[in-house]
Amino acid sequence: MGLSALPSFTRAAAVLCGAFVLSPAAGCGGAAPIAPTPAPDTGGGLIGSAAPELAAEVVAGEGPATIQEARGKVVIVDFWATYCHPCRRSFPRYQELVDRFAGALAVLAVSVDAPEDVSREQIEAFATEAGVKFKILWDKDQRAEKQYRPRRMPTAFVIDQGGVVRHVHAGYEDGEEETIAREIEALLSSASRAPAEAPPAAPEAAAPGPAEAPRDAAGAAP
Repeated sequence: MGLSALPSFTRAAAVLCGAFVLSPAAGCGGAAPIAPTPAPDTGGGLIGSAAPELAAEVVAGEGPATIQEARGKVVIVDFWATYCHPCRRSFPRYQELVDRFAGALAVLAVSVDAPEDVSREQIEAFATEAGVKFKILWDKDQRAEKQYRPRRMPTAFVIDQGGVVRHVHAGYEDGEEETIAREIEALLSSASRAPAEAPPAAPEAAAPGPAEAPRDAAGAAP
């Protein structure tokens, strides 16, 4: 049976899993033939750039729903899908990170499921079964996916407190949350060491003008 005969979510999974050489833990599941190591993921060219704003539909969860609302926190924007088996392992680990960095970290989990393939209730059920409380968003029109260009499911973008993309994790390996935790710690530490903004300088006093010549009783200068 060709890809054209498959449901759209299955076609998407097949493309994602077939386009890259993945270990069973890192990709969408299933054994992959031995092949040359792919080039390093560059994060779609976003590393070091301002993170695109999110305008996805809110499905469930707590915390900020946009990059702007999360400003001042480290943010993980995680692209995922209900057909993604590694996402079932990464979700609980990301919730552990949220609990670990209480108040300093926000996770925005963006579903790329097509509206014709899943319902809002199915997306919410996925999060409930994973036991997570962070914000769940649905990128129905694929706007966020086109801006971030995640290479596979899941892909996590680590964004600093100023809204700049600092790290990208394409796929998920067991234990990868500890690498992300170290990245978060470094960003928080860097922010705490940043010098406080200097107060505005006081305005300079006007320089005195030339002394006025003395005048006689009639008011005329000599």
